Amino acid sequence: MTTRPRRSAVALALVAVLALSGCVPTWLSGLTGQDTSTPTGEEVDAGLEPYYRQALVWERCGGGAQCATAIAPLDWDDPGEGDDVELALVRYRATEEAQGSLFVNPGGPGASGFDFVRDSVDFAVSERLRERFDVIGWDPRGVGRSSAVTCFTDPADMDEFIYGVPEAEPETPEWVDELERSAQRFVDACAENSGDLLEHVDTDSTVRDLDMLRAVVGDESLNYFGYSYGTEIGARYADRFPERVGRLVLDGATDPTTTQFEVVLAQSIGFESALTTYLTECAAAATCPFPTDTAAALAVVEQLYERLESDPIAGPDGRLFTDSVLDIAVATALYDEASWEFLSQMFTELRTGVVETGFLLADFYYGRENGEYLDNSLEAFIAINCLDYPVERDAERIIEQNAAIAEAAPVTSDPSVLGDVVCQNWPHEFEGELEPVRAEGAPPILVIGTTGDPATPYVWAEALAEQLESGVLLTYDGEGHIAYDEGDPCINDLVDDYLISGAVPASDPVCAG
Repeated sequence: MTTRPRRSAVALALVAVLALSGCVPTWLSGLTGQDTSTPTGEEVDAGLEPYYRQALVWERCGGGAQCATAIAPLDWDDPGEGDDVELALVRYRATEEAQGSLFVNPGGPGASGFDFVRDSVDFAVSERLRERFDVIGWDPRGVGRSSAVTCFTDPADMDEFIYGVPEAEPETPEWVDELERSAQRFVDACAENSGDLLEHVDTDSTVRDLDMLRAVVGDESLNYFGYSYGTEIGARYADRFPERVGRLVLDGATDPTTTQFEVVLAQSIGFESALTTYLTECAAAATCPFPTDTAAALAVVEQLYERLESDPIAGPDGRLFTDSVLDIAVATALYDEASWEFLSQMFTELRTGVVETGFLLADFYYGRENGEYLDNSLEAFIAINCLDYPVERDAERIIEQNAAIAEAAPVTSDPSVLGDVVCQNWPHEFEGELEPVRAEGAPPILVIGTTGDPATPYVWAEALAEQLESGVLLTYDGEGHIAYDEGDPCINDLVDDYLISGAVPASDPVCAG
């Protein structure tokens, strides 16, 4: 779950390869017979039989991992009609006797679960979990190695979309026209290069993909570890398939009832609060580039935002380091307390007009390296969010919402007067309701919230645990996004015990970071 821009048509950022699979392949259609049971023995509708009964072919793909490709219908409500989508999976077998699979998703939306597990399985889960589970990561539809959303194919176009600065004076009719043209150009590229896929990358479709994947790996119930936006997938899965819930851990939880405005407002407050905490703790360091008084330090940051808005700094490659780029750089470093040192380095450099660390942080966020974009996470992020949230188009309402954001986070917030101009022009509309998830009848589900989390505020974890009929809240009293990756035994031992044995604490332990 990511954050918001300042005075920009973009929502957030990254590049890709489209992998639509065409119609049902011959090897898959050959599985359609009278037996409509899955590898787990469960009954499915005849139209879903080719998908739920497919046999995955796992092949070695380096470092002890195995990789496979699954096929899912493009439209779950009309399977067998039109193209299918490919889903890329990676698996590490249990190092001891397996008690099933554990699916892992790192969040986003748009982050690659394939890369997360393949490249850092020992970071994603503990040694204890690796002993007991086949750990599986996958790229959700629209993402990475799966059938992927593609918009711009030229990195220069993506640079212009993300880092470009309108030539007109801010908030003039000419400035508005520039931002709208930029947004429309991006939307048109997404529609042209992604085709029908663009309509079917919503989270509810991913939830149905996940249930199919559970079945084809032979698990009667789903064991799942979702981080950040990955908790949205897990929570919606539990609500749709409560009878198939095994053990679910939702760390850095989202609240499925929040609107896009409520997300932006909460994250604006969260990141400004995290920045304040950083500045307070920075004061104790001899290398801190700020006054020791927190209020005075915040004033310095606010002045920097204002200066960069009117007078950006040109980087070595010609890109301009604007207030929008500063915002993304700051947010990137605030995701984890261990990255705060990069903030001090960036702010120190900016005092002399050096933007190396600032661009390093922003480029890391956008997946940009040496002028190239390494994945499609920006395109996927925007495409999924435009389908998952209703978009606000009423100008007066946008003004009211912007005023609320600016009041709540006066130093770092400066929302676009146009609202989300990309989703406003998206070719496909949000369908459905932002409703609470209940998961009636599901076994206990662990929901973890970090009190100082700027990206998925702690109140969201409280809300999700309350919504879920069997939600069990674990609180990590600390800074940063996600608790499990902090390695605190208080959290991690409880999570591991739950996934292995189903044990849940009698009450919230409130683990201190």
